[in-house]
Amino acid sequence: MRTLKTAFLATLASATLLITRLANAADVAIPVTPPAEPPINWHAVVMFTIFVAITLVITYWAAKRTKTATDFYAAGRGITGLQNGMAIAGDYMSAASFLGIAALVYMNGFYGLIFSVGWLVGWPIILFLIAERLRNLGKYTYADVASFRLQQGPVRTMAAIGSLIVVIWYLIGQAVGAGQLLHTLVPQISYRQSIVIVGTLIIIYVTFGGMKATTWVQIIKAGLLLGGATLMAIGVMAHEGFSFEKLFSDAVAIHPKHMDIMKSVVPIGAKANPIESISLGLTLMFGTAGLPHILMRFFTVTDAKAARKSVLYGTCFIGYFYILTFIIGFGAIVLVANNPEYVTDVTKSILALKGGGSMPAVYLSHALGGDLFLGFIAAVAFATILAVVSGLTLAGASALSHDIYANVIKKGKSTEAEEVWVSKLCVVGLGILAVLLGIAFEKQNVAYIVALTFSIAACANFPILVLSVFWRGLTTRGAVLGGYTGIFGSIGLLIIGPTVWTKVLGNGPAIFPYDFPTFVVLPAVLIVAYIASVTDHSESGKKERAAFPAQEVRSETGLGAEAAATH
Repeated sequence: MRTLKTAFLATLASATLLITRLANAADVAIPVTPPAEPPINWHAVVMFTIFVAITLVITYWAAKRTKTATDFYAAGRGITGLQNGMAIAGDYMSAASFLGIAALVYMNGFYGLIFSVGWLVGWPIILFLIAERLRNLGKYTYADVASFRLQQGPVRTMAAIGSLIVVIWYLIGQAVGAGQLLHTLVPQISYRQSIVIVGTLIIIYVTFGGMKATTWVQIIKAGLLLGGATLMAIGVMAHEGFSFEKLFSDAVAIHPKHMDIMKSVVPIGAKANPIESISLGLTLMFGTAGLPHILMRFFTVTDAKAARKSVLYGTCFIGYFYILTFIIGFGAIVLVANNPEYVTDVTKSILALKGGGSMPAVYLSHALGGDLFLGFIAAVAFATILAVVSGLTLAGASALSHDIYANVIKKGKSTEAEEVWVSKLCVVGLGILAVLLGIAFEKQNVAYIVALTFSIAACANFPILVLSVFWRGLTTRGAVLGGYTGIFGSIGLLIIGPTVWTKVLGNGPAIFPYDFPTFVVLPAVLIVAYIASVTDHSESGKKERAAFPAQEVRSETGLGAEAAATH
């Protein structure tokens, strides 16, 4: 135990030194040209500072109440359904949802709504199929459920690998977004320094406050985001006389595509393909139900009933938010597209915005409420990134410490204190990794990163989780072979697909013609898992099938489920 504490303190000191050097290196590597710098948005700076101060106070409060592994991983299982629903919304409504969907609607009109619908449809699947059984069967991670009656070592290793790939690549997108946002609003803080600030805050939140601090950061962020988006939507509708007909007609008149923005089949890419659309829908729906940081939230509530309630509340909050992003996207067409203050060159393209394609919502806030409202929305977007990255970091650390260290390496013989210290070491490591990868991917196209994370979640995590809960015939061999088929199949097809092979690597026509491989890989996972399981006649396979009735009783009744902490 003393050795682990020493290692943790040494790692924390090394992280501080590395972060300081990265920040100093950023000053040398990126020369500043004062005459070209836009002014600092002091409203954003003040609101950033207020939010960070509040969250640090919460972290201090949570740290004093985080004493056990259950406290650290699952907030003592004392979160109510409503609180967890808000936290789920805060964990799920990322910067990609807030800025990305509004930008898709701004560029493509009605078609942008397909992403909102796809992500939202995943939640009823979680509500009716997964939430209650997760809470009854699991302890801290979804691997607890997948390996409940199977062999711990191979199944947990496979599940942890899938979780870590999703977490790390998701972290890259969020870190890059945070760095660009902070650098855009406060140009005197370089991109690298912005990444370092985010990494430092995340390490502090999760290392000292655990799930309790992460939960309340997510709850506050969800409230701010829903409030800010509501104000923006009201501002847009007030400008349009609270008439959707006027909003749409004005948008059609201004947008270069005119009536085409009201079609639901307008392709984002060069072609409209039904297989591509089906694969996209599968990726969004089942990817949502396989994200490890989302699944981890169901272990924080008191019981299965609270788990169901939390999904219901979360679905309502998220659905309401996605409706607002649709209004925000069309409002940006009306108020931002023709304004030279926001557009790079109105004579060439009224859709090409200064600062990149993710700025419509940010510029709309300025058009509606000036610098003050822009500062508030920017702070909300920053809070969004911090909350999501906190959840991702904790999910990644739990996969390493709980699944790999405690149950694979130590074979369940480690103490809770050891496990928590290992988890904190992993948090520091993941924080440093997020900083380094955020810097490395500054200039890269990060669109394929989101596709990668959701594809792996949809192709590996989701099917194995569902099969382990609902199919008595699943064996360890089937779960492992099926899981690795999902992981390597989705990664391989993404690499040779249009996004990476053609756009990122510049290798000419893609070998695999579709951006999202879920349409191909998900059935392959189910087939491989089925064949590998039904042909498994080993003694361990027979025992695993025989253990299914006991698992089914616990999953449906909650008898023997992990209880909430009493302190």
